[in-house]
Amino acid sequence: MDSFEINKIIAAILMVALLVVGLGKLSETIFYVEKPEISGYGIQVENASIDSSNTESAVVEKIDIVALMSLGDVANGEKIFKKCAACHSINKGGGNKIGPALYNVVGRKAGGIEDYKYSKALIEHNKEWTFEELNSYLIKPSSYIKGTKMAFAGLKNEEDRASVIKYLNQNSDAPITLP
Repeated sequence: MDSFEINKIIAAILMVALLVVGLGKLSETIFYVEKPEISGYGIQVENASIDSSNTESAVVEKIDIVALMSLGDVANGEKIFKKCAACHSINKGGGNKIGPALYNVVGRKAGGIEDYKYSKALIEHNKEWTFEELNSYLIKPSSYIKGTKMAFAGLKNEEDRASVIKYLNQNSDAPITLP
């Protein structure tokens, strides 16, 4: 290849680069967009004063548990519970696995099985597993009770949570009825 061929290749590359830059400048003048003074969107927040100790209860109060539970289906909950079955048993008389047995869990005090070693955080939680508590916990257990041993990512879908809670409630000696 002689020097004339190399010069043509270099000239072609420079022309393409010049064309790209030139088209960019030309399009900026044709399609001018005025940039806003402040970037982003303004969000208006009500000035509600909630201290940190009442934050958890304030979130729970906003949930209409009856409406949420109406989304659930026991059969669907049984399918979804298969994710939980790797660590929990649901059968009456079923023993603890990696996690505690969940038969009769609805209405039971958190950390209530005597022969299971719960995390300190769950024992200190000291609440009863109501529909509301289970719903809040199942969204993301590690966020709801900081320091829990449960490594489950959580159920983001409301219908899935309601279905699992209904399934847990059904697997009980005395299922709790919603008002």
